[in-house]
Amino acid sequence: MTFVLGVVLFAVGIGVSIALHEAGHMYSAKAFGMKVRRYFIGFGPTLFSVRRGETEYGLKMIPAGGFCDIAGMTALDELPDPDDRKRAFFRFPTWQRVVVLSAGSLTHFAVGIVLIYVMAVSTGLPNLNPKPPAAVVSAVSQCIRIPDGSCQAPARDAGLRPADRILAVADKPVSNFDELAKAIKSRSGPTKLLIKRTGQRPFTVWIDVTQVRSSELGGQGNQLVGAIGVSPPRPGPVTLRFGPVDAVGKTVTFAGTMFVNTAQALQQFPHRIPSLLDRIAGENRPDSPVSVVGASVLGGDAADFGAWWFFLFLLAALNLFVGIFNLLPLLPLDGGHIAVNVYEGVRNAVRRATGRPNGPPVDYTRLMPLTYAVAIVFIGVSMLTITADIIHPIRLRP
Repeated sequence: MTFVLGVVLFAVGIGVSIALHEAGHMYSAKAFGMKVRRYFIGFGPTLFSVRRGETEYGLKMIPAGGFCDIAGMTALDELPDPDDRKRAFFRFPTWQRVVVLSAGSLTHFAVGIVLIYVMAVSTGLPNLNPKPPAAVVSAVSQCIRIPDGSCQAPARDAGLRPADRILAVADKPVSNFDELAKAIKSRSGPTKLLIKRTGQRPFTVWIDVTQVRSSELGGQGNQLVGAIGVSPPRPGPVTLRFGPVDAVGKTVTFAGTMFVNTAQALQQFPHRIPSLLDRIAGENRPDSPVSVVGASVLGGDAADFGAWWFFLFLLAALNLFVGIFNLLPLLPLDGGHIAVNVYEGVRNAVRRATGRPNGPPVDYTRLMPLTYAVAIVFIGVSMLTITADIIHPIRLRP
C-alpha cells in the first residue's frame, strides 16, 4: 500500500512540476503584456475548462505535458483578432521573448532548488563524500570458508577483539578500513599487525592471513585474496541534516553539484540508449535511462522503504534534468525557440547597424522537417524507455 501511495505521490509531483513549468511561461508573458489565450495541462480531448478574463484554463485527457498558448508565438500563428496582433509574442523585444521561453526551465530549476532545501532541513541531503570507516574491528568472524570447504578464523586465533584499532599491516600504516582491506588482500601467511586496544599501549600481533575466493568477501570473480575475518564498523550517515540557516549554503553547493552531474548525464544519454534494449531483454542495467514511469516506480520503492530523502532527491533531480534538457537548442523544445529568437535579434541588430530595416520573422515552415525529425527521435526514445520501465523496471529492492 505504501508503494502505491509513493507512486501516486511521485506522479502528482511530476504533474505539479509540469503545471508550474507552463505557469512560468504564462505569468512571465502576462507580465510583459503578451496575450495568453490558453493554459492547459495535458493533451487530447478537453475534460473541462474555464475562462478567466482573456485566458482559458483547462485540463485535457492525456496527462503527458501541457501547453501555454501565447498569441503570435511564430509567424505561422493566425491572428484574426486585432488585439492578438497588437500583443503578439513576436512584436516584443528579443530579451523579453527569451525570458518567457526560458521561464519554464527556470521554474524547474527553482522547484529543484526548493526541494533540495527542504531535504537539507528535514530528511537530510545525501552524503556525497562519506568518509571510509576507521580501521576498527567491529566483529571477529568464527569461520572463514576457504577453497577446500573448511573453516579458518585467523583474527580470532590471533586474539583480536571488537573495538581493536589496526594501525599498521606489515609495518605499513593504515588510516581506514579500506586501506586495511586492501593491505590484507595482498598478503598471505604470517603477517605482523600493529594494534591499539582501549586502555593499552600499541602492541604487535602475528596473524596467519588465509586465502579465500573473492566471492566469499562479496566481490566478483574467483581469484584468491587474503582475509583475516574482521568486519568494518558501521558506515557514516547516508544523509546529513542542517539548520535553516546552514541549509542555505549547503543547498547552493549541493544544487551546483547536481547541475554538473545532470549536464554530464545528459551528455552521456545517447551512449546509454543501447542499455535500454538490454533491459527490455531482461538484463539488470541500473545505469540505463528511466522515464517518468520508471522514476515513479523508484519513488514508490523509496516510500515503501521510508527513504523519503531519496523520494525528494529523485523529484529534484527530475526537475533539474527536464529544465536543462528543455534548453537544448532543438525544436520543438523551448531551447530551439530561444535559438530562433536570438538569431532574429542578432540578425536585426546587424541589419540596423548597416542602415537596413529589420528582416522578416523566421519562416518556421523551412524548419518543420528538422522539427519533425527531432520529435520522432524524442518520441522513439521515450517509448523505448517507457517499454523498458514496464517490462523490467529498475527497483530499489532485489
